[in-house]
Amino acid sequence: MNREDFKILDTNLVYFDNGATTLKPAQVVDSIVDYYTNYTANAHRGDYDNSLKVDMMYEGVRDKVKKFINSDKTSEIIFTSGTTDSLNRVVFGFMKYHLSKGDEVLITKAEHASNVLPWLELEKELGIIVKYIPLNEQNIVLMENVKNSITEHTKVISLAHVTNVLGDTRPIEEIGKLCKEKNIYFVVDGAQSVPHMKTDVQKNNIDFLAFSAHKMLGPTGVGVLYGKYELLDELKPTIVGGGMNSLFEADGMVEYKMLPTRLEAGTPNIAGVIGLGRAIDYLLEIGMDKIHDYEIELKKYLIKRLEEIPDIIVYNKNIEGATVAFNIDKVFAQDTAVYLNHYHICVRAGNHCAKILKDELHVKNTCRISFCLYNTKEEIDRLINALKNSKDIFNIVL
Repeated sequence: MNREDFKILDTNLVYFDNGATTLKPAQVVDSIVDYYTNYTANAHRGDYDNSLKVDMMYEGVRDKVKKFINSDKTSEIIFTSGTTDSLNRVVFGFMKYHLSKGDEVLITKAEHASNVLPWLELEKELGIIVKYIPLNEQNIVLMENVKNSITEHTKVISLAHVTNVLGDTRPIEEIGKLCKEKNIYFVVDGAQSVPHMKTDVQKNNIDFLAFSAHKMLGPTGVGVLYGKYELLDELKPTIVGGGMNSLFEADGMVEYKMLPTRLEAGTPNIAGVIGLGRAIDYLLEIGMDKIHDYEIELKKYLIKRLEEIPDIIVYNKNIEGATVAFNIDKVFAQDTAVYLNHYHICVRAGNHCAKILKDELHVKNTCRISFCLYNTKEEIDRLINALKNSKDIFNIVL
C-alpha cells in the first residue's frame, strides 16, 4: 500500500520494526524540508511574514490533532517530545499533586517502560501503591480482571490501548466508562494505537492520552499530550522558560500564559510538528479503517505461514493486532534478528522495553514483527523462506 512514497523500500529492504518507529513517506519529508528551506522562523516570536506563516502552520497542526483524536478543544493538545515525555508530564506535573500515600494506580505487566517507571518513581516519592491488573492465559486484559482489581483506594488506571509486544487491544471504551462511574483517572498510552486505528478521546472518556509522531509516519522527537481541559489546566509545567510566561519580575512575581502555551516552554520542534501534521493528512487520505483492516490481514497471513515451520514459537497467535512475537526454538532472539538481517529483513529482538512481561510470558526476549501500511504478503514470504533455512543460522551469525 503506497510503497512508492517510501524511497528507502527501493533498496530491497524488508522493514518489520514499525512498533519501534515507522518509515517516513516523501510527503512528510518534503513538508519538513519546505519549512527549513522556504520559511524558517521561530514560532510565536516574530511580527514578520515568515514567522506568521510558521505560527499558522504550527497551530494548524494542533487543530489537525484535535480532529484526529476527536478532542473537544485545540487547547487540549500539547506538543511534547514524544510518548515518554507526555506520560512523564502526566505523572510528575499532575498526579504528583493529586495523589497521596496509599492511593492505588493500576497498570499491567505488559506495559512499556514509559508507563511503568514514572509510576514506580512516584511510588518511591509519595508512597502511592502500583498494582498490576492480572492478565488472562493469553496475556490480555479482561474487564472482569479490571473490575476485580479496583478497590476504594484506586485513583488511576493507566494502560496502553495496544501493547507494543503482543499487540493486543484493550477494551478502553468499557474501561473509560468504568473510570467515569468510579471517579478514577484514566490515562492511555496511545503510542501503538493512534497510528493504526481511529481514536476518540471523548467516546472513550480518556483523561490523558499520549502518543508519538515517529510511530505514525512522522518525524522523531515530537509527540502529543492530550488532556481534558479542566485537568490539563491543573497540570503544573515540568519545564519553564521562554514563551510560556506572560511576565516575571525581579521580586519573584511570575504569571504564566493560558493553555496550551503554558505547557510548551522554549522553542518547539517546529519542523517536527509540521511533519506530524502532514503525517496525519497522509493517514487520513488512505483511511484509518483501511489501514487497520489491511494490517490485521497481514498478521493473519503471517501466522498462517509461520505454522509451516515446526521450530517457530508464536506467543500471540490468537491475538488480533499488527504485531507478532516469536522465537525459533532454542535460538536466542538476537541471533535470529542478526540472521534475518543477512537477508535484509529488519525485526526487533529483546524485551521491547516491557521488561516485566517476562513474568507472564515466561521468556525474557522475543523477536517482534510489527506491521505498517507499506508492508506486503510478498515480504512475509521472504521472511518465511529465510526462517525455513534457519538450520544454517549459526553459520551466518557466527
